[in-house]
Amino acid sequence: MKLKRGVLLLVAAFVVSPLALGMGIILLIAATDDRNISGGPGLSAASLRVGKGFVPAEYAGLIEEAAGRCNAGLPAAVLAAQLMQESGFNPTAQSKDPATGDPIADGIAQFIPSTWATAGVDGNGDGRKDVWDPEDAIPAQGQMMCKLLTSAKKHPEYNGSPIELALAGYNAGWPRVEQYKGVPPASFADGQTYNYVRTIMANVARLTAPDTSGDPRTSGGWGRPVNGPLGTPYHQQGGAWQSGYHTGVDFLVPTGTSVHAIGPGKVVAAGPGGAYGNQIVIRHPDGTYSQYAHLSKVSVSVGDSVSGGQTIGLSGATGNAFGPHLHFEIRTGPEYGSDISPLPYLRRKGIDI
Repeated sequence: MKLKRGVLLLVAAFVVSPLALGMGIILLIAATDDRNISGGPGLSAASLRVGKGFVPAEYAGLIEEAAGRCNAGLPAAVLAAQLMQESGFNPTAQSKDPATGDPIADGIAQFIPSTWATAGVDGNGDGRKDVWDPEDAIPAQGQMMCKLLTSAKKHPEYNGSPIELALAGYNAGWPRVEQYKGVPPASFADGQTYNYVRTIMANVARLTAPDTSGDPRTSGGWGRPVNGPLGTPYHQQGGAWQSGYHTGVDFLVPTGTSVHAIGPGKVVAAGPGGAYGNQIVIRHPDGTYSQYAHLSKVSVSVGDSVSGGQTIGLSGATGNAFGPHLHFEIRTGPEYGSDISPLPYLRRKGIDI
């Protein structure tokens, strides 16, 4: 674990907060029809990118199983990105106080001993709760993160998506999230928690296996823009957006994932779009517009007619983006500020999402 100070803050937070001791994590919001998006079918089970430089094969199953047990919709790639950041997937990793040399946190998930005493689990059923055993530590991490995510979903007014809030709570303690009503700013703890959240979120898409099926999942000429898990929801509040809230929905997909037109229409914008990076806007026969942003490649031109499911570009991280993903909007007009809720719109087109 590189964020030593963040670990110490976590200890303090758990001491003062019995709730936090049992609560373990970014992107879910309950309540409205399209805000419970991170808990949608298939998100937690989204395939991990396995191999050198990504998720070690021996841990992929454990991570996906731990995520799949969370009813709140915890993406497996979030757990994987945490393990990469915490220990580099090293089950023998141990963080030490640089001043005294005393141990601080242990194992692949870097549990503090006092936290492990209450949050540790016997994941493999051998009668022991062993922080050094990934078969125990990864399920414990998943359980803790799930509880944090459940707490985060109750605060759509906080600055940050639920997964970001949960990650911040894991790193600095949930009371710090409550104190700042969101992810602590860069001025807190020398930016350790702020950067921890940014780093993990940037790696979530990288550790999610790219879609290679070529199937845009169309239904009657209409389908998903990408095959990938949902991320930051519509109207999530926060200072990262000019309007004070998120004007679309995000899909957590790696750079280079095929992006499809959701339905037939004509391209009205294709190219640089300021904070949106490389974007495409399509006008559909019903008079609405769909936007696809932060693209790494644009494969259509203004004036082109497209069909539902047609590949129009590749996802990326251009413009104002923490990491690779597809930002998707539905609008009543072609310009910024005319957005409407995307998921109910897609469902009305017969798309299961």
